[in-house]
Amino acid sequence: MRFEFKERYDVKDLIEIVKILRSPEGCPWDKEQTHDSIRKDFIEEVYEAVEAIDQKDTEHLREELGDVLLQVVFHSVLEEEKGSFVFDDVADEVCKKMILRHPHVFGDVKAETKEQVLNNWEKIKMKTNSIKTIAESMDEVSRALPSLMRAEKLIKKARTSFLISSEAETAFGAVQEALDVLKEAYEDGDKELCKDELGRLLFTVAGLSEFTDSDCEKLLYDTCEEFINEFKGNEDVGILKVLEIQDLPAEADRIRKEISEKSKQED
Repeated sequence: MRFEFKERYDVKDLIEIVKILRSPEGCPWDKEQTHDSIRKDFIEEVYEAVEAIDQKDTEHLREELGDVLLQVVFHSVLEEEKGSFVFDDVADEVCKKMILRHPHVFGDVKAETKEQVLNNWEKIKMKTNSIKTIAESMDEVSRALPSLMRAEKLIKKARTSFLISSEAETAFGAVQEALDVLKEAYEDGDKELCKDELGRLLFTVAGLSEFTDSDCEKLLYDTCEEFINEFKGNEDVGILKVLEIQDLPAEADRIRKEISEKSKQED
């Protein structure tokens, strides 16, 4: 194996390392990997990088971005082995895309607000991808996205047509209607309809993000964190404890009362 050890490496070195790992004399595990086998790894690395961003941990972010870059390089090397493309082709294509989609920077187009930038971006994207209808544009939204994020994108695209209202009042009404139908299905004991309507309720709630300038995926993440912290806080003061199964109903009522009293005292 020929490899030059250095004090500092760059992207070219990373590409070479992956090629060595994939070579006959390389690593038994790396040699067996395919796009499908490391697909989950790619997703996990991106989420870990996002977690580092949320934690504002610069050192952790640097490490996780390296892991994401490794995934990009690995997939590129897999395609290079098949003669499809190389890493430089990936870099070349994204550079050309950024230049093309920023005509207000690299051309003569005027865009003084972020709304104008996003509008131009969407129009250029549809033109370059030969997308002619809103439905085709919606079909381009990745199915691998978290469902709340995907729902937001689909609804936003749909609102560019006249088929879905862009009025906030209508969006809030759709949420209330979905909730009412779900409640009625639950009271009727129709579990299948409950599933359908719960899905519709979640979808319509995602439709409120545009009017509240929110990111539903991030909001739900933050709420989960708040829920955990509140639970920990209640455990710390001894309000919650391990209960015998037969004591749960009575204890649950007592705990709720104690939490309510505690909240009143804090207020």
